[in-house]
Amino acid sequence: MSEEDDIEASRAPLIEHLVELRSRLIRALAALVVAFFVCFAFAKPLYNFLVWPYDYVIRSMTGKPATMIFTAPQEFFITQIKVAFYGALVIAFPIIAAQIYKFVAPGLYRHERKAFLPYLVATPVFFMFGATLVYFLLPMVLGFFAGMQQTEGDGIKIELLPKVSEYLSLIMGLTFAFGIVFQMPVVLTLLARIGIIDSTLLREKRRWAILVAFIVAAVLTPPDPLSQLSLALPSILLYELTIFAVKWVERKKDVSAEGETPEA
Repeated sequence: MSEEDDIEASRAPLIEHLVELRSRLIRALAALVVAFFVCFAFAKPLYNFLVWPYDYVIRSMTGKPATMIFTAPQEFFITQIKVAFYGALVIAFPIIAAQIYKFVAPGLYRHERKAFLPYLVATPVFFMFGATLVYFLLPMVLGFFAGMQQTEGDGIKIELLPKVSEYLSLIMGLTFAFGIVFQMPVVLTLLARIGIIDSTLLREKRRWAILVAFIVAAVLTPPDPLSQLSLALPSILLYELTIFAVKWVERKKDVSAEGETPEA
């Protein structure tokens, strides 16, 4: 077979892969678009749900509903679009992840597919754990900032009136930060599975992990000990759970290796 024939023979599988990739991308994009329009129809209730931590703080301090502002005519509309987009990503992620897996899976061995699938499922689960923790910690964080108001006495009045866009940026930034932190068990367990780290190394670096947890908490949370502990302690707990998970992965690898050892 000539070189030109080899090129023609390899072109067909490439075209088939590109067609398959296009099909998967179209399905993922269609799921995202449909979810976006559904979320946009409920953008205001979704935003009100996100605002609950701030409203809870203000009601507990003043007994009145919270007030927020927007300073540009299009600001609240753009904010609703962002809310719909974030919501669409959450709703459509299982479909997007499934399309990615279905595209990659045919090129993997059976044991590789079995190893990859749990991490694909665990990633959004742990991210949602982090997002849920943020949601219920926000009243404490916002209470710290709201306590800086000057609304009593004869001096100048300084009142907290957050913009709708800035509040969304705050809560989405914290959600993303906590979600990334909560990916630690997934990432470290995956690294252990491919042999880059082991449980012994994680135990030896425990003190450094605790130090990093408190540094990250100090950067991502308000400067009060309670808020910092609220992020640092779950991070340390996740690290300890990761050590047990890595140890479990090592035991499974040892059992598999013994089963594959040929008899003399």
